[in-house]
Amino acid sequence: MELDYKKLGFKCGIEIHQQVETHKLFCSCPSIVHDQNPDIKIERRLRAVAGETGKIDAAAQFELKKNKMFIYEACSTSSCLVELDEEPPKDVNMDALETALQVALLLKAKPVDEIRVMRKIVIDGSNTSGFQRTMLIATDGYIETSKGIVIIDSVCLEEESAKKIEEKEDYVRYRLDRLGIPLIEIATDASIKDSEQCKEVAGILGMILRSTNKVKRGIGTIRQDVNVSINGHPRVEIKGFQELKSIPKVIEFEIKRELSEIKSKKKLESHVRKADPDHTTSYLRPMPGAARMYPETDVPPISLTSELIKKIKIPELLTEKAIKLEKKYNLPSQLAQEIINNEDFETFVKKYKISPNLIAKTLIEIPKEISSRFKLDTNKIHRKHYDLVFDALTKNKIDESAILEILTQAARGNEINLNKYKKIETSEIESEIVKLVKSNKNLSLNALMGMVMSKYRGKLDGKKAMEIIRKNID
Repeated sequence: MELDYKKLGFKCGIEIHQQVETHKLFCSCPSIVHDQNPDIKIERRLRAVAGETGKIDAAAQFELKKNKMFIYEACSTSSCLVELDEEPPKDVNMDALETALQVALLLKAKPVDEIRVMRKIVIDGSNTSGFQRTMLIATDGYIETSKGIVIIDSVCLEEESAKKIEEKEDYVRYRLDRLGIPLIEIATDASIKDSEQCKEVAGILGMILRSTNKVKRGIGTIRQDVNVSINGHPRVEIKGFQELKSIPKVIEFEIKRELSEIKSKKKLESHVRKADPDHTTSYLRPMPGAARMYPETDVPPISLTSELIKKIKIPELLTEKAIKLEKKYNLPSQLAQEIINNEDFETFVKKYKISPNLIAKTLIEIPKEISSRFKLDTNKIHRKHYDLVFDALTKNKIDESAILEILTQAARGNEINLNKYKKIETSEIESEIVKLVKSNKNLSLNALMGMVMSKYRGKLDGKKAMEIIRKNID
C-alpha cells in the first residue's frame, strides 16, 4: 500500500543523540566505553519523585510498578563517585559545551542567554541517581533539505545513560562506563513531510555533528528517535534507530499500525515504542511529559555572553570540504565524500608523486574490498603499510595491480616482501604470453587471461596482459 503522507496528515520530527569525544560531562573520568573487568558493584532500587509541576511523571510511575532491583558494575578507571551518585557533580565540561555550541551555530540556532542544568526523572535504572542531567543550549535553528527547510527546535547537552547488560524478571544489570559521557541532543519540529525526508534530515544532522571532528564514531555512539503522528492518532515516539536506512521502513510500518488502531476504534494514547530489528515497532512505556523535569541545584548556571559566543570557532562542513577536495584533486564525488574523514590523504598526496585518485582509492576502496572478499580486519593495515605501497609505486617498483595483494597480506598480519611483487616490464614476458596463447588455442579469452594473471598477478597490469592476449588470438 502506497502512503499519501499529505492526505494522512503526517507529522514527524526527529531527535539525534550524539556522544562527544571528550571526558565525562560532570567529572574528569575518561569516556571509555567497554572498559573491561569491573572492580565496583552496587545494588539499588529507585523511587519516583514529583517534578517541577508537583506531579509524578506517568513514564516514571510505569517503571516504578516493575519493582526491579538495579545492579551496577563499574571500573575505577572510568567511573568515580559522581557516576555512583555518591558525590555531587563537578562543573560542566567546557570542551563538551563548546562542541555543542559549534553544532548550534552550524544549525544557525540562537544560543540561550543562560544555561541552567535540569534533572529529567528516569527510573528505569539507566541512571544511578534516578534522573538524567540535561541543559538547553540553543533554539530556533534550521537546516535545508531537498524538500524544504526543517526547523531545529532545540540543541541540548546532556549526560549519556548507563548501558544495559542483562535484564531478568526481578533485576536489571548495567555497566557505568558509558554513564556521564557528554551527549548532544538535536530536536527538530514536526515539519518533516515523509519517511524519506526523515532519513535525509538524519543524514544531514549526522554530517553536521561529524564536521566538528569532536564526536565519537562507531556503533552505539549516535542514536535517532523519531516522533510520528497521523490524523486521528496521537503522537508516538519510536526509539532506538541505529541505521539511517531503516528509518523509512520503520516509519511506514508505524503508519500502517496506527491506521489499523484507528480502525479498531479503541482508546488511543501517546506512548513510546521501540524500533525492532525487523523494522516493526513494539510498546515500551507511556509518553513522558513536563512532570519529569525539575532544576538541578548542584550545578551553577552558565552565562552565554556575546564575548564567549564570538570565541567559538565554527568548523567547515564536511560537505563543503568534500566539494573542495573533489575540485582540487579531480576526484569522483562519492570518493571525495569518503576521503574527507582520512587525515592522511593530503599528506600522502604531497609526499608521493602518484595520482591523488589512486591514493584515495587505495585508502578507501581497497580496504572495503579486502573486508568484503576475504572477511579480514582492515584495522591491521597501518600507515606504514600505505607508505610502503606508495613509495614503491612512486619508484615504479610495483604495478598498481599489486596494491590489493600487498595490503591483504598486511591485513593478515604477514610480513611484506616487495620483491615478490617486483614489477615486470611487458616486453620481458610478452613472448611467454604469446607461447601460452598459441599452445592453448581452444581456451576462451577469459580462461587465457586467468592463466596469465595467476602467474603474473601483482607484477603485470591486467589491461596490458589483455591487450597482448587479444592481439595474438587468431
